[in-house]
Amino acid sequence: MKLFVSEGNPHCLKVLAALQVSGVQCDVQYVNHDERVVPFLSRPALPALLLPSGLHLFSSNAICRYLFEVSGQDCSELCGQWLEWEATDLQPVLLQALHTAVLQGKGSEVSQVLKGSLNHLEQSLSKGNTPYLTGDAVSVADVVLWAALYPVLSDSSLALDERKCVKTWFDRGAATQSLQSAAQKVLQGKGLQGMKNYMQRQPAPQSSQCRDTQPCNSSPAEGEESERLVSEEEMAAAALTWSTGLSDGPSATNRQHPILPKEGKRNLLVTSALPYVNNVPHLGNIIGCVLSTDVFCRYGRLRDWNVLFVCGTDEYGTATENKAREEGLTPQEICDKYHAIHASIYKWFQIDFDYFGRTTTVKQKEIAQNIFWRLHEHGFLVEDTVEQLRCENCQRFLADRFVEGICPRCNYPEARGDQCDKCGHLINAVELREPQCKVCRQTPVIRSSKHLFLDLPKLESQLELWLNKSTSTGDWTANAKQITRSWLRDGLKPRCITRDLQWGIPVPHPDFKEKVFYVWFDAPIGYLSITANYTDKWEKWWKNPDQVELYNFMAKDNVPFHSVVFPCSLLGAQDNYTLVSHLVATEYLNYEDTKFSKSRGVGVFGDMAKDTGIPSDVWRFYLLYVRPEGQDSAFSWTDMATKNNSELLNNLGNFINRAGMFVTKFFDGCVPAMDLQQEDKKLLALVGWELQRYIQLMDKVKIRDALKHILNISRHGNQYIQVNEPWKKIKGGDTERQRAGTVTGVSVNIACLLSVMLFPYMPTVSQTIRDQLNAPESCMSTMLQGTGTFVCTLCTGHRIGAVSPLFQKLEVDQIEALKKRFGGQQPEDEPPQKKSTAQKAAGTQPATVPAPVAPAEVAAVNGVDPEKAKQLTQAVAEQGEKVRTLKAQKAEKAVVTAEVAILLDLKKQLALAEGKSPEPAPQKGKKK
Repeated sequence: MKLFVSEGNPHCLKVLAALQVSGVQCDVQYVNHDERVVPFLSRPALPALLLPSGLHLFSSNAICRYLFEVSGQDCSELCGQWLEWEATDLQPVLLQALHTAVLQGKGSEVSQVLKGSLNHLEQSLSKGNTPYLTGDAVSVADVVLWAALYPVLSDSSLALDERKCVKTWFDRGAATQSLQSAAQKVLQGKGLQGMKNYMQRQPAPQSSQCRDTQPCNSSPAEGEESERLVSEEEMAAAALTWSTGLSDGPSATNRQHPILPKEGKRNLLVTSALPYVNNVPHLGNIIGCVLSTDVFCRYGRLRDWNVLFVCGTDEYGTATENKAREEGLTPQEICDKYHAIHASIYKWFQIDFDYFGRTTTVKQKEIAQNIFWRLHEHGFLVEDTVEQLRCENCQRFLADRFVEGICPRCNYPEARGDQCDKCGHLINAVELREPQCKVCRQTPVIRSSKHLFLDLPKLESQLELWLNKSTSTGDWTANAKQITRSWLRDGLKPRCITRDLQWGIPVPHPDFKEKVFYVWFDAPIGYLSITANYTDKWEKWWKNPDQVELYNFMAKDNVPFHSVVFPCSLLGAQDNYTLVSHLVATEYLNYEDTKFSKSRGVGVFGDMAKDTGIPSDVWRFYLLYVRPEGQDSAFSWTDMATKNNSELLNNLGNFINRAGMFVTKFFDGCVPAMDLQQEDKKLLALVGWELQRYIQLMDKVKIRDALKHILNISRHGNQYIQVNEPWKKIKGGDTERQRAGTVTGVSVNIACLLSVMLFPYMPTVSQTIRDQLNAPESCMSTMLQGTGTFVCTLCTGHRIGAVSPLFQKLEVDQIEALKKRFGGQQPEDEPPQKKSTAQKAAGTQPATVPAPVAPAEVAAVNGVDPEKAKQLTQAVAEQGEKVRTLKAQKAEKAVVTAEVAILLDLKKQLALAEGKSPEPAPQKGKKK
């Protein structure tokens, strides 16, 4: 083997480091930056590895991976994910950082450029609890990232003190002889300036596109470079594919119900975590569950997969009882009311369920009780008397998620009664330190009660056997795997499946007839019962693991119930149930710099989005653009306006509108003849490559990343039009007019391709484009088949329809008004104060939990009036419901405003009666 490298090339630093760490014997030859080592590439590509077979590797990460595998060190799936992140997310911002520091001399700006990537790295390392990225030993991922970051982190003033995990990890690698030796060979002891000659030969990065919350992956700096260098062979292949035209196929948008599994097809059963029925979903709920699922299902149908998408409202449990008491309704009335609200919201967001059901059905009771009896018969249920938290003030036992306290393991102050969101550990509510009832903030007491438990330890070996297979063959997100491993790490414990509640499915066992099933036992069974309400042949989906792939979509807090508790229930039932093949979990979407809170009027909730006047497709686009795939992200009004105006209006909409207008204005509405030149064939190859990347990413449910390739295509198209200037050439001679026709014809066909790729994201816009272009229906079932085929869909002579702009600009004053409207009136959420040991010893408690002293003593302090506060609490609840009802009924603005003013005044009075500031105290928004 021979490795070709050049001095000053940061990618060569990676391969030289990997060569030394792996210990592989290989000749190293230094060449100039401009030397063409790989014969079939039209431009230089370094580093390059000549294999004994005569083939070349010319992606630095592929070379590093190959060297490690040759040395006997296999690359794990997690390792592969890190290499992909380094190539697609880190490298674009690293290129920007190097350009800023080396060529512009602005080393002080490097910190801001790398902020997002380093934060992601810090978060991952802190959660991993291992010294290296993938475990206890150095992997190729560590070597690649160390070497990639070495030039910047070792030769700049970038402070890592606040990122302690990154600093410890990086220092560990930077101190190794292999990395220092590789750096010396590449940088020649000159630090960043050792790369100046190399950087001067690189195209300037598109900084405006690479400073988003999530780094873009459009830079040709690494990994992708070989595929962006279009060879003669690629151009010829693209032109040949283009000439094949459309194929006849079934419509991807028309479905015959009921949908059942089919022989010889890829059968996908897709579920979205059932939204809880006690509140209105906010944007974070929507992107984390139903919207992401909808995009994937629409895409799957375009791929000609046989897809069934089911969802519904989760309606049993304590939270429903609570909401019913608050609103003066029965639990069933609450479920009916909010089921309709949810269905209406999802319809406006264009969520295309095959069936949207609910869990308060006869089928739910039948199937849940059947699974219960099968678990009982097979010995997977055990009885135990347990200590539970009971709120004497509310006169009831508290469900796990209605208790908050300090985590006994990591001291996180807002741990729930079932799980700590910070460390991920399973918690028994009675283990919480300083627990509080989330309803009244009183301290609950411990009481005993007899319950039934799912014997998870007895099922653990079956679960691990299944998990190993599912996680290795399916598309599980990294956080889903990590959270599941954290549950298994310390061994599973029996899990209670019964509750002392009124509202729920009765436990059919005679010894437990006063109890109901715990909502997290029966809620996932809702997927089965909802399918059963859709078709009486539901078992063809749910008892058919050999033919059906099950996809579960959810936010990360729901992972353990879908990866441990629910699978164990189905495994223990021993009834050939279909288990999850692909578990897709998002991180959290925040609102601006805080959390969504209905009570404080902070953030956009599903029933409010329509009233903003912004089309649902634009909402879908932006939520998917900032989808929290690898780390938490934030909704920002300013950023939404920027993305709408730059990406939708000026990029995508501008290109599609220009292409159509040229056909109408210059060629009387008919697609002109096209005589492809090399430049056109190069564009076809570039667009085809972007299409293939889109398909690769969507297949892996990388929805946010795939969207960037749609926008890349329209950028290619805009540049193509701008360079060729058809508006000028149309005025020239025959040759120039022919050129204008070719450019116009190719452009309008790219617009048609974009309409298909956009369909999962923006279905209405997609249909509008196809209507304007009068595109044949078969275009929807051709271009996304296989690995992706960009074909000529609008042939010479095809007549298009009327063309008009697709998007409208979001103005600054409009955005500022919306920001103010949804920003709330109160300060940022802060963690609720917790009683310290010293406070309890002194007999004092925080204001959120009234101290156990006489009313006269309380009233004497800060003007507190407990009796008045009690009356005002009720008044605030009633007035709040009045306001919500008026809004739901679309009452006149003046009427709503007047009632809101009354509500705010009541809240101020309540605060004064409680001895607080007149501004209402922050409350946490409810979260399932």
